[in-house]
Amino acid sequence: MSETLPLLAHTAPDSPVAYRAGVPIPARQFIADAQSLAARLPPGAPVLNVCADRYRFAVGLGAAILAGQRSLLPPTHTPEIIRHLRAGDPAAVCLTDQSDCRIELPLVSFPAGHASRPRDWQVPLIPEQRCVADVYTSGSTGLPLPHRKRFGALVRSVRIGAHRLGIDGSRRRAVLATVPPQHMYGLESSVLLSLHSGDAFCAERPFYPADICATLVALPAPRVLISTPVHLRALLAANLPLPAVDRIVSATAPLSLALAQEVEQGFGAPLYEIYGSTESGQIASRRPTQSRVWELYTDVVLTTRADRVWAGGGHIETEVALGDTIEAIDAQHFLLGDRLQDVVNIAGKRNSIAYLNHQLLAIPGVLDGTFLQPPEASDSLTGVARLSAVIVAPGLDAAAVLAALRERIDPVFLPRPLLLVPSLPRNSTGKLPAQTLRALVEAH
Repeated sequence: MSETLPLLAHTAPDSPVAYRAGVPIPARQFIADAQSLAARLPPGAPVLNVCADRYRFAVGLGAAILAGQRSLLPPTHTPEIIRHLRAGDPAAVCLTDQSDCRIELPLVSFPAGHASRPRDWQVPLIPEQRCVADVYTSGSTGLPLPHRKRFGALVRSVRIGAHRLGIDGSRRRAVLATVPPQHMYGLESSVLLSLHSGDAFCAERPFYPADICATLVALPAPRVLISTPVHLRALLAANLPLPAVDRIVSATAPLSLALAQEVEQGFGAPLYEIYGSTESGQIASRRPTQSRVWELYTDVVLTTRADRVWAGGGHIETEVALGDTIEAIDAQHFLLGDRLQDVVNIAGKRNSIAYLNHQLLAIPGVLDGTFLQPPEASDSLTGVARLSAVIVAPGLDAAAVLAALRERIDPVFLPRPLLLVPSLPRNSTGKLPAQTLRALVEAH
């Protein structure tokens, strides 16, 4: 194993690293911009990188790596999260490309314009053991927690992922992502995947379906779409002509077979899923229309201890307990079950939040929704947990939704209350932070 790895895999100075408005930004410019910004960072300060433009985020990440400083990547930037972050890293600064940034940290503004081109083309080499980022959990099960990442482990992970997805550098691809880079999936798949496969990512992050389609059209073929089940579902629901892509990648939650089939048919391209966590990084993949079975990444090993499945080996530096039920098939393959905290037991009957959500979303007219468990069953006088649900269903009332659910699930799992809301407070990766969701329910 080498002691250093290149900052990026591009071997020619004019190879595109990114596209903005369809215009390529060459590798020599990326390195020059990163070197210039690295010289402007306060020495030794952890860097909260909130740049909205993906190229500027990547330059900020590269600059911090070159300067030997960590990038701090929490999923949100609420005052509570910033206070929590500042308590752990009092010297932290905030790198921003927004003129109205109000984050209460010393601000470093992303420089306007471009740095001068370097006289000599040389890709910097980075020590594998360098700590480069603190990536935080999404907060879907509580307060986000940081997990430190080293450069070598991140690079090995995305190289294996690129090979597994058929993005191996044999063809130069343009990568568009609907997820932000300040998240483990977005960091790996929308930035590092391109930097270490020799491809180019799109600087923009379009949100609305029409903007996603227009941005894809502006990119040169072949194209890769990095997304989530929530974003893909909204894209299909818009009934727009879908641009040609080479492949689609999804993560953050398992896709239903029906949705996976619709996505492949709509785009005329294969769809792959990635399984992993903030703690472990990506560790397995599958093509859901072809098989339910997940295949582990090279050298990753699953072991069972005390009724939990642990992932280790390969690029995973410290063994990690997985939050899902895992059914091993052999040493390299497994089936994925429910999230451990999502298993519901009411009156001796078991079910999962994932299954209940699947049945809820299958009701015609329900655009979005989720079941919720109460924090403790003891909140009920009977000692039996009562589920609730929050849904987006314009044109339906609670009685109609409950009637449809009675046709699909056991009555003991019917939600009380069932709240109708205009939208759910999903974050930028489509997840529902636990605290935000509970606050919404309590407000009603």
